[in-house]
Amino acid sequence: MNFYDVVIVGGGHNGLVAATYLAQAGLSTLVLEQQPHTGGAAVSQQVFRGVDARLSRYSYLVSLLPDKIVSDLGLSLELRSRGVASYTPVRRSGRDLGLMVDRPEGSATRESFARLTGSDKEYDAWTEFYGAVGELAAVIAPTLLEPLQSADSLRSRVDPALWDELVERPFGESVERRFSDDTVRGVVATDAVIGTFAGLHDESLIQNRCFLYHLIGNGTGEWRVPVGGMGAVTDALAAAARRAGAVLITNAAVTAVEVDGVRGSVTWLGGDGERSVDCKYVLSNVAPATLDALRGRDVAAKPEGSQLKVNLLLSRLPALRSGDDPTRAFAGTFHIDEDYSQLESAYRTAAAGALPDVPPSEVYCHSLTDPSILSPELIASGHHTLTVFGVHFPARLFAADNDSARAEATRRVLAGLDSYLAEPLADCIARDADGNLCIESKTPQDIENSIGMPGGHIFHGDLQWPWSPTPTAPNLWGTETDTPNLLLCGSGARRGGAVSGLGGHNAAMSILTR
Repeated sequence: MNFYDVVIVGGGHNGLVAATYLAQAGLSTLVLEQQPHTGGAAVSQQVFRGVDARLSRYSYLVSLLPDKIVSDLGLSLELRSRGVASYTPVRRSGRDLGLMVDRPEGSATRESFARLTGSDKEYDAWTEFYGAVGELAAVIAPTLLEPLQSADSLRSRVDPALWDELVERPFGESVERRFSDDTVRGVVATDAVIGTFAGLHDESLIQNRCFLYHLIGNGTGEWRVPVGGMGAVTDALAAAARRAGAVLITNAAVTAVEVDGVRGSVTWLGGDGERSVDCKYVLSNVAPATLDALRGRDVAAKPEGSQLKVNLLLSRLPALRSGDDPTRAFAGTFHIDEDYSQLESAYRTAAAGALPDVPPSEVYCHSLTDPSILSPELIASGHHTLTVFGVHFPARLFAADNDSARAEATRRVLAGLDSYLAEPLADCIARDADGNLCIESKTPQDIENSIGMPGGHIFHGDLQWPWSPTPTAPNLWGTETDTPNLLLCGSGARRGGAVSGLGGHNAAMSILTR
């Protein structure tokens, strides 16, 4: 076929969402993906040789994917809630403690706060703050699948004081005013810096935007575990796209995109050489910087990712110095050295060009909620996966010698986890078929090299507010470019970022509502 209504550049989850909506509406749709498989960062893979465990290698959890998209596309997908929201090990006055936040919260969570802080004050501040954030999320979340609202329109529907606190002023001011305890402050603040390199008082407010995106998914902000791993999300989307009639081609490296406002042309290299196809619309599911290069334009400054991802397989969960049950502690988000002061110190050190001495990070144990990613033999023998997200590791720290910096950064992150354990972590790490420890680390450079995200930036660039800063024209979806028939459908769109499907949905709606 030499002509399609729509050609989508990039077969990540957003591209598959857009393809399914468009094909369901009867538009001929082609998806081109340079990897041997669709999915982008939302994939599950057997990472360790000879070990039957399929880890979510890059993206771990799902929050922003609206239930409506799952329903609209008829996805065969289960997202499972975790019984624990978070656990934070703390060492104070020679005592090892742990702050446990249950889901749903109850008396046990209040008691955990009181044991740590000595009173109910911090938990009362916690419930007041997150209650207010929940009201804000309930207003914003439904608009993510609608044409862009204006900032003034949304502000008029929420508490204006809360809006000003979270949208107009640096997030650090809010945290410091509402909370007193350094650990509690850190647990709140960490959602503002996951995947975003910024101080909590940064005047750009990118930390505020990051916090908001982490708390508005489906109006609840809950981060759920995809049963079968992140690859199950991609598999369900690819199956839906094919059912709807979209054509998916893998091993297709797009080399050029041309658009004139009316027609488009996309060229790619595949197993049978160079090919081109004409179309009415082009949807870009690659980073804006990558799209500029494909259009033959000057590329603006490359975005800079800021994370270290460490994937591990354990033969057993390690015991904790606090004495808390590891099957509970690791069931949610396990915070390591993420006190407020530690987050800020790590940021200052990294901004000065050095690896943080005490790097903040957080751990997710997928297999406690969904053991299906492990073989029956591994489940029976007590194996578990751990995935670690190291905060404030900007790409610049790995530029001179990626291999050496990766090794040292990994050592520091795992040493941080080790410091809260009652037994050496190394004793709990499984070995692969060659006898090597089951550890894999990914720096921003590694992520760029493996899945093509410029600078290893997991959001394709700084997150934008999920609304228009100015009054909006009708039928603007935040996916528009300088050319009417070229749309952004990936994380680089306004309301993009994370595994959400929002960019794909909104680009498709931009076409279907014209």
